[in-house]
Amino acid sequence: MPRRTATLVLASGSPRRRDLLARAGLTFRVQPSAVDESAHAGESAQQQALRLAREKAEDVAQRLAEAGEDAAVLGADTLVVIDGEALGKPDDPEHAVKLLSRLVGRRHVVVTGVALVAGSAATHSFAVESDVVMRDADETEIRAYVAGGEPLDKAGAYAAQGEGRRFIERIEGSETNVIGLPMDETLALLRRAGVEGA
Repeated sequence: MPRRTATLVLASGSPRRRDLLARAGLTFRVQPSAVDESAHAGESAQQQALRLAREKAEDVAQRLAEAGEDAAVLGADTLVVIDGEALGKPDDPEHAVKLLSRLVGRRHVVVTGVALVAGSAATHSFAVESDVVMRDADETEIRAYVAGGEPLDKAGAYAAQGEGRRFIERIEGSETNVIGLPMDETLALLRRAGVEGA
């Protein structure tokens, strides 16, 4: 029987991840990590997402341990991948237009790395991939979407759970993964770690 952990901490400021965990009925608090999210040379998108998820969880877990707090810390990182290139968040509206213009009318992959540090236990992590097929869209439609501001803090410059849904023909695989946290797999991980409510 796993040890019951009183506190779940989300090492991410993402409103999407916060909403997904809340909708699953979990009690948690948010403490974003201070990890540099830059890519490392030669790593695949999956390696990058896993590394960043682990680094985020371990960064926050270490700070909590130094403060004498025992918690289960969940880290995650989501990347949009097309033509073998991981697309991060746009730098500005013009960059958002360029990113989304690469995706429309095509298929791309969304990779989310998830990591959990529970007490003094080793970090447990996994990655989930989903395929997203987007319909064609012209520059006028893309610019109108970007002007609303929604895509400016999203990997790949669109939100599958928001207005960006209009560009998606279908999602093959976990839809919550595309939003930012694959919930079936994450809840299974939390249950194995003994997190309350998972």
